[in-house]
Amino acid sequence: MMNRENKPFIVIGGGIGGLATALGIAETKQYVKVLEQAPEFGEIGAGIQLAANATNVLQRLGVMDKINEIAVFPKRLVLMDAFSGKELSALDLGDVYKERYGAPYVVLHRSDLHKVLAEACESNPFIELVTNQTIIEAEESDGEVTVIASDGSHHSGTAIIGADGLWSNARKLFVEDQPVCSQYVAYRGAIPMEEVTSHGDLDDVYMWIGPNLHLVQYPVRRGELYNQVVVFKSSEYTKENEHTIHWGTPEEMDRIFAGTCELVQNAISFIQRQRRWPMYDRLPIDNWTKGRITLMGDAAHPMLQYLAQGACQALEDAAYLTDMLHKHGQDIEQAFVEYQKERIPRTANVQNSARMWGEIIHNTTDAGILLRDTILLSRTDKDFQFIDEFHGYNKKARESII
Repeated sequence: MMNRENKPFIVIGGGIGGLATALGIAETKQYVKVLEQAPEFGEIGAGIQLAANATNVLQRLGVMDKINEIAVFPKRLVLMDAFSGKELSALDLGDVYKERYGAPYVVLHRSDLHKVLAEACESNPFIELVTNQTIIEAEESDGEVTVIASDGSHHSGTAIIGADGLWSNARKLFVEDQPVCSQYVAYRGAIPMEEVTSHGDLDDVYMWIGPNLHLVQYPVRRGELYNQVVVFKSSEYTKENEHTIHWGTPEEMDRIFAGTCELVQNAISFIQRQRRWPMYDRLPIDNWTKGRITLMGDAAHPMLQYLAQGACQALEDAAYLTDMLHKHGQDIEQAFVEYQKERIPRTANVQNSARMWGEIIHNTTDAGILLRDTILLSRTDKDFQFIDEFHGYNKKARESII
């Protein structure tokens, strides 16, 4: 249990970013209290892709050995034409990738990653995890912070990190903005591997792309399950029905994917249809720090999924924030200022790039598709120019600090 004489850092939100931040702060021998609104720590959703900029952080936090036991190490990232069924381009994720970036590319179940991080926090004497805490108020006064939960609980500490996701309450301390609906929805699910119709190497990550749609497939949980994500733009979306279930329906999914190749059609037949995920991001903001309060992860910079960088950027945040706490010791305000000075331009670029790549892969014009496919078909699987700025960050950042 936490030593009450040590005023803890308070992390609002116990998702992947919040738990990683707690482990980072604990690395500096300071106490952390993680406040999670759910009744237990856990993750929903299906698979997650972690590029080297994320696995570099997980190596640093000491959890990669556990992740290696449950993750899959794909050989290639493959772009396919959802209609013709032809391969457009691929990226080698093997030894060349690992040597270039200092860490592997892995895919795994979100809940497996979250469990590894939660168990690492539970066993850390500097970290306390608290559930059923929906934070409704946060303030700073005389070098101390206080948060109040909806059940009346008060938590005092030395600083606050808002890690409460896309619909963040902590973000409201800095800006009165709203999540931006992309008009795309996702349907997710994982099926037993033995039910998969074989195509190519099932260790690969496949992304089937077409106008206003794509399908992502890859194995998780030691290769026992096959994760599938179906994404499409809904023509039935309106601002008035945004928060209803009347757009992006399973019936619309079937219509939009009609005419795709047999392997894509087969995948659609297996997808779970009970729950849909509308896809949101927010516009970048130019400040997320005030005194001893700051944001990280989706609370600071929610992004669309097209670069598979959401969790990766949260893990980058956790690592860089930790570096600044090491550098500045008890000067938390300066640590937070330098943290956001580095992270705001970086994450704004990734947010904007994710939007742009969404437009590229979902292109609807003949000219745009021809230009895209010509560029993709001309590159080799050892050409890393499109991903260097994303996947190579942590190796470079760590080398510059050290």
